[in-house]
Amino acid sequence: SARMSRRKEFLRPLFEQFWQSLSACAALPKSLLGKAIKYALGQKEAIDKLLEYGAIDISNNTCEQAVKSLVIDRKNFLFSTSVAGAEANAIWLTLIESAKANGLDPQKYLTKILTVVPQLGPFPTESELEPYLPWN
Repeated sequence: SARMSRRKEFLRPLFEQFWQSLSACAALPKSLLGKAIKYALGQKEAIDKLLEYGAIDISNNTCEQAVKSLVIDRKNFLFSTSVAGAEANAIWLTLIESAKANGLDPQKYLTKILTVVPQLGPFPTESELEPYLPWN
């Protein structure tokens, strides 16, 4: 893929230079710099694999954006009047974010499950609920 080719052409040389610089850096192992270098070198194998596989983003920006609303809502849960209320908010938010992550309109998805799932009876089985999971 184009992403993989660009990673090999541009990023691989930069990371090789970075690893060499870290290896040559003289820092006391227990110092903050020494700990940072040890941590970075410990990530080398994973980053090298990432450079070989073009389908995965090299940053976590996409994930950060996806959980941003969770972080904001978590602050709002502090003002729930009960633990049960906060749990209910978290469940609804999870349903909404799961629908978004699977390319569904959250309002349509929630309308669908609120219409269909109650008709399954008081204790639906996992196999009865499975078709209504957002990724299905």
